[in-house]
Amino acid sequence: MKKIQFIITALAIGFLAACSSPETEETARQELEALRQQQRDLTQKIKESEKKLASLANGDSELMREPVVLQHLEPTTFKHFFEASGSVIPVDQAFISPEVNGQIMHIYVEEGDRVKKGQLLAKLNTEVTEKSIIELETSLVLAMDVYERQKRLWEQKIGSEMQFLEAKNNKNNLQNRLETMKAQLDMSLIYAPIDGIIENVNQKKGELAIPGAQLMQLVNLKEIYVRADISESFLPSIKTGDEVSLKFPAYPEYQKSIKISRIGNVINKNNRTFEIELRFENENEMLKPNMIAVIEINDFTAENSLIIPSKVIKEDLNGRYLYVAAEENDELIGRKRYVEIGRTYGNMTRVTKGLKPGEQVVTEGFNRITDGSFLKKS
Repeated sequence: MKKIQFIITALAIGFLAACSSPETEETARQELEALRQQQRDLTQKIKESEKKLASLANGDSELMREPVVLQHLEPTTFKHFFEASGSVIPVDQAFISPEVNGQIMHIYVEEGDRVKKGQLLAKLNTEVTEKSIIELETSLVLAMDVYERQKRLWEQKIGSEMQFLEAKNNKNNLQNRLETMKAQLDMSLIYAPIDGIIENVNQKKGELAIPGAQLMQLVNLKEIYVRADISESFLPSIKTGDEVSLKFPAYPEYQKSIKISRIGNVINKNNRTFEIELRFENENEMLKPNMIAVIEINDFTAENSLIIPSKVIKEDLNGRYLYVAAEENDELIGRKRYVEIGRTYGNMTRVTKGLKPGEQVVTEGFNRITDGSFLKKS
């Protein structure tokens, strides 16, 4: 015990001496933590030595060995992923409004109905337009007759050219007005522009329909795309055609591997992101517009990597370290090893320097050992 007290006192004196130099508070804290870690390691070593001495004093040749779990290191492929949130958007959808003003006379569909492209959805009041067409058609019959008469007379050099031209002009004007009224009549009939499902009907029979005001919403769920905003920092590591993993929180068991179909060409200056799109068939129309999607994207891959659990990595003033198991004099000994690490994904970390293939890393029981501890596989 006197030896332990002496060591602790020496460490405390060393720490006080260090604190006397002009250092920042953060540096002092780091040094204090490092000294405390050294104290803990030294205390652990002293305890182990005492146990060994006690065992030898009792005539027990079996040394105290800490049970540990080891991982045999083999090169493998390390992949790093990041996640981005997106939303579902239908490829084909239409917010339908009339082209002309008019009172709604009929609505031929209800919400939830499936319709085909070209199917009549609604009709506006066309009474005035239809009467105007009838009047124009009657006037056009007379104008055509007058024109034909004047034409024959003019061909016989009877009458004046002005009479012939007036008859021709009157006929052409009536024809143009009739075509305009028929086009206006067509605009009073509202047809489905695509195949799909009627999602919303926002107006009722008898109400006034106005161009630009949404009358109904039509959506096709057969084909959709997921759109997400990605930080511009990932732009160099993403390209069109890359395969990503697509998941939906609403369907925890659903996962789909799909290729990126489009990458945006403009960076949003407000949030420094660019768009990506994933376009695919919506099986059984399971996915709905505006659903939240999670895209898992691989942005880094390294072959022949040594990967270890992140939890085994510790740190002191000299850097990051872990414990490996080494065969020494027919004994399994724990050795402290300083390492350099790369990226971490999940609970695994890639070690870039300090370890070699074939070595054994202590993955369980590492908190109970120090450099030189005797080990046994559990």
